[in-house]
Amino acid sequence: MPLVDWFLRHSVTMWLLLQSFVLMTFCFHSATTFPKGCYHAEEDGYKTFRCSNAQLTEVPKDIPNDTNKLYLDFNQIAFLPIDAFRNLPVLLELDLSHNAIVRIESGAFRGLSEHLHSLDLSSNKLVSVNKDVFSNLKAKVNLSSNPWLCDCRLQELIRTVDLVAASSGSIVCDSSAKEEHVGKPFLQVVTDTDFCSVYKKTTDIAMLVTMFGWFAMVISYLVYYVRQNQEDARRHLEYLKSLPSKQRKSEESSTISTVV
Repeated sequence: MPLVDWFLRHSVTMWLLLQSFVLMTFCFHSATTFPKGCYHAEEDGYKTFRCSNAQLTEVPKDIPNDTNKLYLDFNQIAFLPIDAFRNLPVLLELDLSHNAIVRIESGAFRGLSEHLHSLDLSSNKLVSVNKDVFSNLKAKVNLSSNPWLCDCRLQELIRTVDLVAASSGSIVCDSSAKEEHVGKPFLQVVTDTDFCSVYKKTTDIAMLVTMFGWFAMVISYLVYYVRQNQEDARRHLEYLKSLPSKQRKSEESSTISTVV
């Protein structure tokens, strides 16, 4: 019996130690998969993943898929590829402000349309973005403090997204086809200027010029072709005149039948 008691006591102890070791290993592994400066926590009942000011140059790969709020602000992220956030089905808020984002691929926010209600892209380096980037998104979007090119593309983008009301006045023209638009809020400029109408007129004029060019080229070719045939016919007639009478009549008949 003492031997059995000793074995049971030590078995329980070894089992507890093994469980503790496995748990510590799992926790250590989970912690080390996060980029330096990032941590996962629960804040106000929401599962939050914070990577603020973590010197990131791209979106982290191992973000927990139960994350509700994701903070990637104050980093050096420059590009958002397709499916950058595809494994985050319950994400509610996404903060990408104060980065260096210059390009966003269509499909970068794919998979976020159902739950995402806040997307912050303010204070980046966005000049022009295709409206399809935000297709199906229901989130309030902040696009302020970017070096926007004010044109038809931006006008279509603004019509597509649901802007954060307080941010709309900070969408300012950093460049434009017209110098007087630079430095002005886009929504102020667009009340007097329809960029897409101007673009359409320019496109129509370019198309007319192209069509006229092709038409002129066809006419020039036809004129050249007719003149060349006339010159060939004149030379042939001169040749016929230089032939003896019988041979000339025979070749004239042949020429006429060929023309007919």
